[in-house]
Amino acid sequence: MELLGSTHTATYTRPGMKSTNFLPAISTMASSYKNPHFVMSQSMYLPWRPNSYFRTASAVPSIGVTSRISPDLIQAKVSRFPSNRTALLARYTPVDWLKSNHNNYMESESSRHSAERLRVDTARLIQDKEQLTRKTQSTTSKNIGERLNDIVFWKSELNHEIENMIGETNALAEVKKRLERALAETEGPLQVARECLYHREKRMSVDLVHDKVEKDLIQEVESIKGCQERMRCSLDAANSQLASNRAAQHELDRDINDKLIAHRIDDKCHYLRNTSDGISYFHGVENIDATVSMPESWAKFTDNNILRSQNERAASAKLRHDIETLLNTTSNEMWNHFNSVNVAFTNRLSEVADAKNKLQMHLAKTLQEIFQTEMLIEALKKAIRDKESPLKVAHTRLDERTRRPNVELCRDSTQLRLVSEVREIDDTIQRLRERLWEAEKTLQMLVNTKVTLEHDLSIKANSLFIDQEKCMSMRKSFPSTPRLVGYT
Repeated sequence: MELLGSTHTATYTRPGMKSTNFLPAISTMASSYKNPHFVMSQSMYLPWRPNSYFRTASAVPSIGVTSRISPDLIQAKVSRFPSNRTALLARYTPVDWLKSNHNNYMESESSRHSAERLRVDTARLIQDKEQLTRKTQSTTSKNIGERLNDIVFWKSELNHEIENMIGETNALAEVKKRLERALAETEGPLQVARECLYHREKRMSVDLVHDKVEKDLIQEVESIKGCQERMRCSLDAANSQLASNRAAQHELDRDINDKLIAHRIDDKCHYLRNTSDGISYFHGVENIDATVSMPESWAKFTDNNILRSQNERAASAKLRHDIETLLNTTSNEMWNHFNSVNVAFTNRLSEVADAKNKLQMHLAKTLQEIFQTEMLIEALKKAIRDKESPLKVAHTRLDERTRRPNVELCRDSTQLRLVSEVREIDDTIQRLRERLWEAEKTLQMLVNTKVTLEHDLSIKANSLFIDQEKCMSMRKSFPSTPRLVGYT
């Protein structure tokens, strides 16, 4: 495997491995050119040489240029030849000098080759990393675009569901208003039915009967109360369903608002370029993980919101259908009871009117009979009065004949006939008086019957007035079918 070379301050690495060192600045490279094998000791300072840069040999002639001369050895040589300055300066052989030059050449060539390899590898690295960066940025832009497409898709689904939910909520609210109006309309028929029962309590005597009209009115009151109770239950259910619809719509609105913000942010990120304004460093931002969902949970969250909204819409549509059915059912039920009560009223009015007519007929006959009885009584009284004179005549005759003298007081046929006549007239008067008593008794009975008939007629007239004038006139205000189902 090829190694990537560098200067002494760099580190050899394998291709593909990330280096943690960077090349130093050019101004810091001068010290790296010094060969550690030729560093001059401060003890070897020569005053006659300039203070410029120079190298000292580091190899012992008998060993080679690659060996370092120990400072102790140099010190020993100096101490060995303290007065021989020429010998101190000429301590290397020409071979050492040639080897030193050769080593410098080799080191220079190695350094140049390493620098060339570094340049080539670095250029290739820069090109590869540039391509990788462009590819990664393109992939990231593509991913952001796909994310934008996902957001647009779910936004369209949410918008569609929100529109459906708004339509369903409005439809349910309209049905609820109709239900409220229908519930308010039932108060009138209920009040009318109760008023009819109240007025019919004012019937008198025998007409205060628990008839079919009263039974039907009680059933009508109970039916209307039952309809009102069902309407109130449906109204409570509608209010609860409207709250659920608004809650589901609120979740959809919040979700779509979040997606609008996310779409705006991702759209801005999608159109960011290397030359865009506003780009900057945010060190450490890649280490911050503020995410709260995964793509699966993100999609499932919106799908659950839509599914919840669809379920609420289905429940709302079913409730609307139930309310429509309830309105039609209650309307038909109240109309059936209303018609039944009206038929019962009509029949009862017919019965009472027929009874009243018969009473009037009987009253007329009774009055006629009373008149004739009175005429009979007058005739009897006259007849009795008419018998008084014949009786007086007979009495007078008998009384006068009692004054006949002596033997003339004979019980002759005339005497017998006068006695018989008096007795006959007395008997006649007695019979006539008995008949007069019977006639007066009969007259009294007829008068009582007349009073009874007249009282009964007044009762029937009162019943007819209550049923026809009060009850039936109020029942004409019964609401129509469209009003009973909530339409205005």
